[in-house]
Amino acid sequence: MTPKLLLLLALAGAPPQVGNLTAEERALMAFVDADNDRALALLERVVNINSGTMNLPGVREVGAAFRAEFDALGFKTEWVDGAPFERAGHLVADHPGPGPRLLLIGHLDTVFEPDSPFQKFECKSATSARGPGTTDMKGGDVVMLQALRALHSVGTLKFMNIVVVMTGDEEAAGRPLSASRAALVKAAQGAGVAIGFEDGDGDPSTAVIGRRGTTNWELRVKGKPAHSSQIFNAENGYGAVFEAARILNSFRETLAGQLHLTFNPGVVVGGTSVDYDGPASRGVGFGKSNVIAEHTVVTGDLRALSPEQFAEAKKSMRDIVAASLPRTSATLTFDDGYPALAPTPANERLLALYSRASADVGAGPVAAVDPDRAGAADVSFIADPTRMILDGVGLMGTGGHTVHETADLRTLPSMAKRIAVLLGRLHRDGTKQLPLPVPTK
Repeated sequence: MTPKLLLLLALAGAPPQVGNLTAEERALMAFVDADNDRALALLERVVNINSGTMNLPGVREVGAAFRAEFDALGFKTEWVDGAPFERAGHLVADHPGPGPRLLLIGHLDTVFEPDSPFQKFECKSATSARGPGTTDMKGGDVVMLQALRALHSVGTLKFMNIVVVMTGDEEAAGRPLSASRAALVKAAQGAGVAIGFEDGDGDPSTAVIGRRGTTNWELRVKGKPAHSSQIFNAENGYGAVFEAARILNSFRETLAGQLHLTFNPGVVVGGTSVDYDGPASRGVGFGKSNVIAEHTVVTGDLRALSPEQFAEAKKSMRDIVAASLPRTSATLTFDDGYPALAPTPANERLLALYSRASADVGAGPVAAVDPDRAGAADVSFIADPTRMILDGVGLMGTGGHTVHETADLRTLPSMAKRIAVLLGRLHRDGTKQLPLPVPTK
């Protein structure tokens, strides 16, 4: 008996306790169960294609596999060339129709490049499978597709207004970000609802309505070189290493402990001379114990939950850097990465609708995950207080970004059912069911 058949039997042995479902919604659920074997086969096929972000042909091959699926559902598909931002590109699938515009977001790449030892899909049991991208996020892409296939099976999809964007560089976004996320930002125009299919924190009873953004920073400090016996005097000052230490400690004293804010110095190189390679995050320093250090370079990241929190943290850091010790100077530069997705009332309302759909299909209520447990993701690029945004509703599992990445295959049909019901209701009713209470975990 194959692992796939064992999984189907396991699922069949424990029927969910469904709630307030229409006949059409029950048909959606039945389709997802009946089609689960095909979904598992697709998951295995795409996981077995290496699509590390910098394996451009591999990313395109995974994109082609999903493109064929969307073509079969009547979507108009387009491959957005990634040459302008030095990546493979993105898949965009558009299905115009009446009703509210819905944006669904996935990604095609993984963190595992062709030289990784972790390359293949492997069933560990009837209910789990290990492989690169099983949860992050080829599994989420399959969940999205299964929900759409279910809506197609009952004839609802042909009336829906849906656009799908699957980026090819979510794990290492191309630069400039204005170019690499242009297709996503364009697709979001007119979309009142956006749903991302990352795996969240791996718990199907939670979803993401807030994500911290990321910003990289680089500190360069210069001191006056001199004999070490003359350090601290008025003529020679404190040197670059002491000044860097002052700045970093002041960062800690000023910023540490703020809710949702973290900062981390990842690399420090100092000495008489410094050679630092930013793209490689690698440096070499030369100096002697009897010479006051002339140069220090520090790089790190900053994470915050809102643009306002980023702005306040950056101002504090700049003020600290400007208060130089004698005979030293420093510059601090920021390279903004993924923006923050702050929790909003609109996001909370979408979570409430999703939680209701989850409860109705027998999967239980869903609460918001702590944003400190949610990393950066593509949904943040379309953050808007008026847009309803939900993320973390893909295939669940453990070990993401490691060679232990393992999917809980039982959550594939469960997550697809929730999304199919939610999308159908959003198309049918819009948001007039709102406001609803947000469940607490």
